[in-house]
Amino acid sequence: MSPEDVTPPPHAVVLEPYDPRWPALAAQETLRLRQALGANLILVEHFGSTAVPGLAAKPVIDLMLLVADQAALDRDRPMIEALGFEWYGEFGIPGRRFCTFTDADGVRRIHLHGYAANSPQVGRHLIFRDYLRTHPHEARAYEREKRRAAALHPRDSLAYHDEKDAWVSACEARALVWHADRPGN
Repeated sequence: MSPEDVTPPPHAVVLEPYDPRWPALAAQETLRLRQALGANLILVEHFGSTAVPGLAAKPVIDLMLLVADQAALDRDRPMIEALGFEWYGEFGIPGRRFCTFTDADGVRRIHLHGYAANSPQVGRHLIFRDYLRTHPHEARAYEREKRRAAALHPRDSLAYHDEKDAWVSACEARALVWHADRPGN
């Protein structure tokens, strides 16, 4: 089955101060996903800005699903949709399955990023998260960039994402070097 690549509708960009409840919300959603997806689901990682303590963020929880079999995840699409998610295929990243959850009030709450456990995309996302967690000056710089991008695109999350992409790519490159230089890597 070839994954379609559909663009999700943009949503408003509202940055909120870090909320210590975000990890608990991620854990709660992880339980729902584990029950629905069963043995194919190897691990769920909370990543993105809501996973970096102290960092202002859109209050949208990013969860990475690591699965043993990507084709099985595609077959499980109806179960994910039954949980209230909308499926958008790869949405610009080869091998990813991207889904969104919007609450009854029309507020985007969760982004799912499904990858095969051996995907090269997995490491870069987690390294970037860990780098921001351990480099507060970079997290503060990222927050400034997020605020700049949000001021330019307050009603369009897609344009907001594109606006900050160059900064994120440069920081991600620094994070990958940092990770490579760590003992044991």
